[in-house]
Amino acid sequence: MYLVSILFTSLALTPLLLKAFFPYFWKDAFYLADLVRILMKFVLRRRRKPSFMVLDRFLEQSVAHPDRSFILFDNKNYSYRDTDKRSNKIANALRRHSELRAGDTVALFMGNEPAFIFTWLALAKLGCPVAFLNHNIRSRSLLHCFNCCSAKVLIAAAELQEAVMEVLPSLREQGVWVCLMAKRCDTPGMEVFSDQVEEAPDTPPPQSLRSGVTFKSPAVYIYTSGTTGLPKAAVVNQNRLLTALAVLDSTGVTPGDVIYLNLPLYHTAGFLIGLIGSIETGSTIVLRRKFSASQFWDDCRKYNVTVIQYIGEIMRYLCNTPKRDNDRDHCVRLAIGNGVRAEIWKEFLDRFGNIQVREFYASTEGNVGFVNYTGKIGAIGRVNYLHQKLFPYVLIKYNTERDEPIRDTSGLCVEAPRGETGLLVSKITDIAPFVGYAKNSQQTEKKKLRDVLQKGDLYFNSGDLLKIDHDNFIYFQDRVGDTFRWKGENVATTEVTDILTLIDFVQEANVYGVQVPGNEGRIGMAAITVKEGKQFDGNKTFSHVASYLPAYARPHFIRIQNAVEVTGTFKQMKVKLVEEGFDPTCVTDPLYILQDGQQSYTPLTGPVYRSVVSGSFKL
Repeated sequence: MYLVSILFTSLALTPLLLKAFFPYFWKDAFYLADLVRILMKFVLRRRRKPSFMVLDRFLEQSVAHPDRSFILFDNKNYSYRDTDKRSNKIANALRRHSELRAGDTVALFMGNEPAFIFTWLALAKLGCPVAFLNHNIRSRSLLHCFNCCSAKVLIAAAELQEAVMEVLPSLREQGVWVCLMAKRCDTPGMEVFSDQVEEAPDTPPPQSLRSGVTFKSPAVYIYTSGTTGLPKAAVVNQNRLLTALAVLDSTGVTPGDVIYLNLPLYHTAGFLIGLIGSIETGSTIVLRRKFSASQFWDDCRKYNVTVIQYIGEIMRYLCNTPKRDNDRDHCVRLAIGNGVRAEIWKEFLDRFGNIQVREFYASTEGNVGFVNYTGKIGAIGRVNYLHQKLFPYVLIKYNTERDEPIRDTSGLCVEAPRGETGLLVSKITDIAPFVGYAKNSQQTEKKKLRDVLQKGDLYFNSGDLLKIDHDNFIYFQDRVGDTFRWKGENVATTEVTDILTLIDFVQEANVYGVQVPGNEGRIGMAAITVKEGKQFDGNKTFSHVASYLPAYARPHFIRIQNAVEVTGTFKQMKVKLVEEGFDPTCVTDPLYILQDGQQSYTPLTGPVYRSVVSGSFKL
C-alpha cells in the first residue's frame, strides 16, 4: 500500500515537475509526434505508383469534396469542382491552339486572381513547369526574369498588355508564343486566349501527358525578392512542392478553416504556404489582389476568416491603422508567417486579441526551415533533436567586415557557441537538397559552402545570421550585409530599426551602413518616414538614440522619405539607398546629420557634406 501511495504521488507530481524544470516538454513532444506523422505521410506518398504529386492531392480533394468552396474572390465562389473543370478548359485550349509540349516551361505573368491558380493547375496537368513572373516588374527586369527560365510560352493577364508590349520584340525574336487572357487584342504577335478557353471542353486531359514528370522535375520557378539586386529564379522541383503540402497541416490548419491569402502568388509565401498548404488541408482560400491594411479586418469579418498570413512589415502596417472599437471582433485564431519583430508581435496581440502566432523561418531556395510551435515571442523556431538529424544545420562564426566565415588553422569553420550570433548553414543531403537557380551556375555555386565541419562536406549558405539561446530557442538576428561595422564594432540594423521606431513621430525606419571616404567600415544611416500630422524633431531623435544606443551604433545620417521602399513581399530594400549614400547633391530627400556638440540632428547642407568627406568633420 505504501508503494502504491508513492507511485500515485509520483504520477501526480510528474506534470508539475515537468512544468517547473522542462516547461516546453509537452509542446516539444507533440511537435516531435507531428514531425513523425508528416514524415511518414511523405514517405508513403513517395512510394506510390504512379508517382504522387501535388496535383494528385488537389484531384483527391476535388473528388472527396467537389462542392466545398476553394476560392472566394470578389464575391465569386469557386468550388474544388469548379476549379478542376476551369483548369481542364485552359489545358485543353492550350493543347489545341499552341505547340506546347510536356516539359516546356511556361511563364505566367499575372496578379492575384483565380485565373492564376486555374492556369497553374492546367499547366501541371500538361506536365509543364511554370515560372511565376512578378507582375510589378517591367522592361529589362521583366525580360531578365523571362530569360532566366527559358520559357517557350508567356501567358499574361489582360491588364498587363502594355508591360508585355515593352518586351514583345525580344520575345518574338526568340520565337515565344505570347497569349493574353483577354477577348480582344490588336497587337501583332500577341494572341487573345479567353474565347478559346470558353470554347474548350472541361474534360480532364490524358494523365499520360505528365507521365514523364519525376520528383526531380522542375515544378515552378520562384524568383527571389530582389533585395540585393536582380531577381534569381529558384528552381522548385516536384519533391520540394510535395514537402510544401505539410506547412499548414503542421500548424494545425483544418479543412474547416478559411485562409486569407493576400500575399503575392508569384512568391513562396503566397504560393507554397498559402495555396499549396491549403490544397493539403482542403481549406477555403479568400484571395485578394493585394494587401490592404484598411480593408484587412473588414474582409476577415465578411468571410469569417480563421487563418491569416503575414510577411515582412505586414503586422506593423496593421498595427499602424487607426484603432477601432471592433478590433477584436473577428474569428481569426491563427497567424502564420515570418519577419515580425518582437515588439510588433506583442502590440499585435494586445490590440487584436488572443491569436496564435506561428512564426517560421524558411527561404525559397533553402534546404532547412524552423517553426516556432511554442508561441515564444520573438523566436523563429526551436532546436529539436529529430529535426536536426533530418536536416543537419549549424551556426558558424562569421566575419561581417570581411564578409566571410571565420575558419580555424585547419581551414574548417568555427561553430558559434550558444548565445552568440552565427551564420546559418545547412548540410546538403538527399533529404535536404539544394537545387539552385535556373541558368545561373555562378550564383548557385556562391550559395554552397565547403569544408564546414570536416574536409569535403558541403553546406547551403543561408546568408542569415541567427542566434540560439540557452533555452534552445532560435532567433533571427540579421541578413548578411544588413550588419555594418563602425569603430571596430558590429551593428545589427534590426536592433537600430527597433529603437528608431519607438520614437512617437517615426512611422517606419530602414537602417543600413554607408561608406565615408577615409574611414574604415560603414557608418550607420537611416531612411525614415514620418507619421501623418507629425514633423521630424532632430533634438528628440538625438535624445532618444543617445539614451538607447552606444555611439558607434547611432545612425549618423537620417534621410526623410515619403515611403520606405519595399519588395513585393514587404521586405525593405537597401541596395539603392546604400548606393545613393548621404550626398545632398544626389539625394533629393531631406537629409540630417548627427551633431554631438548641438545634441541634435541638423540639416545636412553642401558645406557640411564636404567637411565630412574631407575629414574635417569628426564622426
